[in-house]
Amino acid sequence: MITGIVEHIGQVDEVLDGGSAKLFRIGCAGLASLLPGESISVNGVCLTVERAAEPLFDVTAVHETLGLTTLGELRAGSRVNLERAATMDRLFGGHIVQGHVDGVASVVSFTGADAGDRVLALELPADVHDLCVQKGSIAIDGISLTVARKLSGQRIEIAIVPYTLVRTVVDEYQPGRRVNVEADVIARYVREQLRHVSISS
Repeated sequence: MITGIVEHIGQVDEVLDGGSAKLFRIGCAGLASLLPGESISVNGVCLTVERAAEPLFDVTAVHETLGLTTLGELRAGSRVNLERAATMDRLFGGHIVQGHVDGVASVVSFTGADAGDRVLALELPADVHDLCVQKGSIAIDGISLTVARKLSGQRIEIAIVPYTLVRTVVDEYQPGRRVNVEADVIARYVREQLRHVSISS
């Protein structure tokens, strides 16, 4: 579990193709104490650290993960959001994010002339859009964000604060870019329970 508060921006150093899987060697000087076996979120996808030798660490994404996320699109030089797994001694600043991506969204627009006036519009998969509520939480590439407006056409708008713009890869977003999206886990459980109630009645 993570909180959606991105700790570092890493950079893909190398991508090794293993057939149905890909190994990503990622560089980040700020993760000096990273250990093999540890969980880490890479653009919102929970992966396991296989090898760590500062400033590089290795993670592998298997076929299913590559098919459900944007990780397969990463290349050497790609910047990625990084967050280590949440611990009891760390402030919980975002919301509960599992690192289990629900689907891939597309950037519709990213408008605003000033850093404090940026609005990100996304087109979501239909099932994820159904789980969104205005002022509710959503994770985009592992970033805990708030839905400012829920629109028709499977779209939402999110206000991006200056801190997020500087401390994540959001500043790279352009129309058409694909991003990993994870709905609020509480909304997912509520929907599942309502399905069971509907079936039983």
